[in-house]
Amino acid sequence: MYYPEELIEEIRMKNDIVDVVSGYVKLQKKGSSYFGLCPFHNEKSPSFSVSGSKQMYYCFGCGAGGNVFTFVMNYENYTFGEAVKLLASRAGVALPEMEYSAEMKRRENHRARLLEVNKEAAKYFYYQLRAKQGEAGYRYLTGRQLTEETMKKFGLGFAGKTGSDLSRYMKQKGYEDKLLQEAGLAGYDERSGMRDKFWNRVMFPIQDINHRVIGFGGRVMGEGKPKYLNSPETPVFDKSRNLYGLNFARTARAGNIILCEGYMDVIAMHQAGFTQAVASLGTAFTSGQAGLLKRYTDKVLLAYDSDGAGVTAALRAIGILREAGLTGKVIDMRPCKDPDEFIKKFGKEAYQERIDNAENSFFFEIRMLERDYDLNDPESKTGFYKEIARRLCGFEIEVERENYLEAVAEKYHIGFENLRRLVNTYAARTGLVKPAERPKSGLAKKDPPEESGRRVQRMLLTWLADEPGAYKKAAAFIDASDFTDGLYRRVAEKLFADLEAGIYNPAGIISMFEEEEEQREAAALFNTKVEAIETKQERERAFHDILYAVKKNSYEYYSGKLGSDVQALNQVIAGKKALEELGKTHISLD
Repeated sequence: MYYPEELIEEIRMKNDIVDVVSGYVKLQKKGSSYFGLCPFHNEKSPSFSVSGSKQMYYCFGCGAGGNVFTFVMNYENYTFGEAVKLLASRAGVALPEMEYSAEMKRRENHRARLLEVNKEAAKYFYYQLRAKQGEAGYRYLTGRQLTEETMKKFGLGFAGKTGSDLSRYMKQKGYEDKLLQEAGLAGYDERSGMRDKFWNRVMFPIQDINHRVIGFGGRVMGEGKPKYLNSPETPVFDKSRNLYGLNFARTARAGNIILCEGYMDVIAMHQAGFTQAVASLGTAFTSGQAGLLKRYTDKVLLAYDSDGAGVTAALRAIGILREAGLTGKVIDMRPCKDPDEFIKKFGKEAYQERIDNAENSFFFEIRMLERDYDLNDPESKTGFYKEIARRLCGFEIEVERENYLEAVAEKYHIGFENLRRLVNTYAARTGLVKPAERPKSGLAKKDPPEESGRRVQRMLLTWLADEPGAYKKAAAFIDASDFTDGLYRRVAEKLFADLEAGIYNPAGIISMFEEEEEQREAAALFNTKVEAIETKQERERAFHDILYAVKKNSYEYYSGKLGSDVQALNQVIAGKKALEELGKTHISLD
């Protein structure tokens, strides 16, 4: 939903960033800012800075930065709209209600009722597990070495043995039979009447990313079939677009997400401290689930069973992850079958080693492929090499393909040029990719020397954000057009316009940008490290030098465009005049 800019700004101003971030990160005041350990990457020395005056945060280690909205979006993995709602609620700001048609209202009300009945069922199962009738389920879970804390975290429960306990309870609570059927909690037949879908099972509530119960999985006690039973799809439960445990894993900050096969694997891993574990919901991994993971990570580790079915599932998942643009690696579970068994047998430290040494997914594919060939037979060996070449053609980016080509050639003792010719031959014949072309000189072209120009522009913006009183001095020589990078110029235009009007609002400038990467870059413009300068004379000289460097970079930039842009002429003339004046002017910061 679209919210007016004035409302967004009101919500931001009523949520002091130091207060908000302090709810997530332990901060310590140092000078005018607060510092703590960055929640977005692993670090031992605090490089995460929060500025109360600027109302923004910035990590000098990983470059994460932005305002209070950016922080909530990144930490909670929320959309902008979700962050607005959370911060509005925190500040007591009423948001305008979305206008619904009658049909939309009916659907939303129905969804709300389904979520409500699922929540009530989860509470019922939870208490049943701890009652006399849930003894079998409780023994099973404690026998799997789950702690009470873990069972509580995941809301584990038990469905009674009679097959109608839940239906009777929900009826007493005022929920109609039709709603129970639509939620997938019960069914009806003429012979038995209303019957619970789940009975004599340990229950695993399935939650969405906002911790709302949307469905259930049930593990039968004894020899009943099926061993695991899941809720059917409903208006609130789409198996292909949800993942078990993602409501916790999305804030794990582990740098990856581990994809498992089952509920117990996820729970065991979370209990051992691997809170980034998730699992698909009784179905094969889907492209929709890969897209969901991409919201939270770019690196997925597969922790599938080590048996034949697990390997097949892993190979399928690798392809889906690759299509989604995600990096996949495979955790070696041998000699155990699954993560739960491995952690129980060898401990979490040994499992962490397996995570650290997870196998590149392409090499895993090749290793599994190798089992189908007799490498002692020349013909079979040639066939293996041809299949490797075919798979290498799947890398569309030339640099990536070349890197894998080199690594495979070394690993399997294939001559590099021989393998390259095989890849190029296959590529040319099938049209999958163009053969790799290397520069004749063997030298790559260097990037143009623009970074020094950008750096002084960042230094000037940081200086003016720290000392807005210096703006009038800078404005005599510099304007927004002197910032040669598009994003830098947009930031300068807004900052200069605000300062001209007597407004100081760096954090509000971040809100101009919709893309997260642009928000990070804009935040960096106000947090460039400048060497500490002690004396007033040295500070004035440094400020002068920064202004001169920005103006000189601008002059050279527009001079280079004279041949194609007649409008650059005036900029060059003005720039030359300003440079001459700046060169002989002392700037006082009083």
